[in-house]
Amino acid sequence: MKKLLIRRTGAILGMLRAEYRQIANRYFGKIERFDGDAREVCEQIVERLWEGDFYRTSLGHYDFFWMRDFGTVAESLVRLGHKDKVHHTLRWAMHHYRRAGTTTLCIDKAGNTFNAPAKKSVDALPWLLHSLVVSNYPLNKSEHTFLQTRLRHYTKKFLDKKTGMLRPVRYAEMRDAVNYNRSAYSIALIGRLAACAEQLELDAFIFPPETYQKALLEEYWNGDFFKADLSNDVYSSECALIPFFLHVIDDPALAEKTFAYIERRKLNKPYPLKYGEHAERFNYRLGMGPTIMPNYTGSTIWTWHATFYLHLLKRYGNQAYDAQYNRFAELIERHGNYPELVNSDGSWYNAPFYKSDPGMVWAALFLELPTKLH
Repeated sequence: MKKLLIRRTGAILGMLRAEYRQIANRYFGKIERFDGDAREVCEQIVERLWEGDFYRTSLGHYDFFWMRDFGTVAESLVRLGHKDKVHHTLRWAMHHYRRAGTTTLCIDKAGNTFNAPAKKSVDALPWLLHSLVVSNYPLNKSEHTFLQTRLRHYTKKFLDKKTGMLRPVRYAEMRDAVNYNRSAYSIALIGRLAACAEQLELDAFIFPPETYQKALLEEYWNGDFFKADLSNDVYSSECALIPFFLHVIDDPALAEKTFAYIERRKLNKPYPLKYGEHAERFNYRLGMGPTIMPNYTGSTIWTWHATFYLHLLKRYGNQAYDAQYNRFAELIERHGNYPELVNSDGSWYNAPFYKSDPGMVWAALFLELPTKLH
């Protein structure tokens, strides 16, 4: 009981600090401009985000650990020569997760674990396992036992015990402003979790990766892209790209159809990549809707998705890579920074109650990319 009270108090303190930082950044934060070209800007940001203990998420109000963001860049950081820092970050995170008895999206520098927004996360554990696999992290016995416990809890919390499919429950995911009806992104993350559990010899997760590959192909592929969720046959970048990015689906023909749709709909213009289309069709979380945060995940350009897109163009040898890489580099150089998101014209996103954060750790994804396809 005492441990539970301490854990909940820590979660509340972590969330309150995050909210305070967000408000302070909106009204008092300053955006630093870094010298150099796009790669030099990104190198300075990634270096600054490491303070000897773990990788921060940004140089703005996200100055804490975010499992989802770190998960997306863990492999890039390893390939950039920072494997030791990736392992140090994972060891630090695992220590605080084990102490709290949970795996949350966020950990502040005091070690408080919490979710932002304050809902159970469907993707924190998958991104953790992904990070362990791509960095070849050496799990010790106690960490292995802890992960087995969390996988059993994850299955009970989110999945149908017979089929392994995601149940219609509320949870937090990448597009955290929206309440999805079982998004393609979530299915892809569970598929990645299944594959990583096999590689890490975590037999507490009993469903094979093929379960989620089949679901994506049969229930989410609409002929042009993986649709947003089971209720919306519309394009949303994280749902369209993450199944490929995480190798849950590796089909060049389907990837090329997705690229063709992006090009046809001009979602990569003037810069890659707009979040999605038909934002009015979604159900938004309280406090994150279009009144308070207009167009937050609409036609805004998210630098996160831009790097997923560029990585996939490179992987599948698409000839649009060079032009799209150069346009994205221009965006970074325009601001002398790596913004979280910008408006559709490339200007900094600055809404009444939210201001785009500077210096995102996602810059590591860009640094891994070549300047030219060939």
